[in-house]
Amino acid sequence: MSDGFAWIPAQTALLGSDAHYPEEGPVREATVEGFWMQTHQVSNADFAAFVEATGYVTIAERPIDPADFPDAPPENLQPGSMVFHRTPGPVDLRHLNQWWTWTPGACWNHPRGPKSTLRNREHHPVVHVAFEDAEAYAEWAGLALPTETQWEVAARGGLSGATYTWGDAPEGPGERLANYWHGEFPYLPDTGYGTTQPVGSFTPNDYGLFDMAGNVWEWTLDWWTDTRALESCCAADSYDPNQPQFQIGRKVIKGGSFLCADSYCLRYRPAARRPQMVDTGMSHIGFRCVRA
Repeated sequence: MSDGFAWIPAQTALLGSDAHYPEEGPVREATVEGFWMQTHQVSNADFAAFVEATGYVTIAERPIDPADFPDAPPENLQPGSMVFHRTPGPVDLRHLNQWWTWTPGACWNHPRGPKSTLRNREHHPVVHVAFEDAEAYAEWAGLALPTETQWEVAARGGLSGATYTWGDAPEGPGERLANYWHGEFPYLPDTGYGTTQPVGSFTPNDYGLFDMAGNVWEWTLDWWTDTRALESCCAADSYDPNQPQFQIGRKVIKGGSFLCADSYCLRYRPAARRPQMVDTGMSHIGFRCVRA
């Protein structure tokens, strides 16, 4: 352990899963050189120091060009971000727009909307950061974002092929191993869940890394492909064929978040992965950095 970083030793590891979601397969071997990774997700306090030092303005705070979104309603053509809201009761889990709301004024220091603040949330992970924002922070700090392979090797903590960051057995009754959704999703979380928690609130993995499962998803450098058998070299390879109107590259995010529920999104596992448009932050996406 060194100054907020943990050493991840050089190794060849089994990555991916053939037992869960199709985009996680096939299981494959990958080799990494040793590297250092931040033990905690970048916090609001960390990001505030970056903004104060540089005057950086995140994508969620920048004016929107209507020409880029010709079909968007006028009320959405304002700086903002996507914010999670609990539903009043059970809903059809096929329709994400029941709990995700485009919120003008939402950004890293107004995480729930323009009237919200970071009071008592200084040590929560920063959210509403797009890929460019995370890269800007990493460059300022003299660091880099991890590759998907680096991230997954680190998350596994040396436990080859294990399902979770802590082993193969799911969390048992009374255990608190990760900040994922406990309770009825998306309307009734158990006490102490259903939102981000301060970084480091749960037990670290065997490399000393906190929150590699849950809390917030984390950006990686890799362009998205829907299978681990292929590598994507550029933004165009990562476009969503189901949304041809959005010519926006998508990067791989890892780790799951406080919104991962066993009944809906069992993705607080090292093998789990999702695509995220590079220009879009959300209230459950953050990041951490690495150094050689």
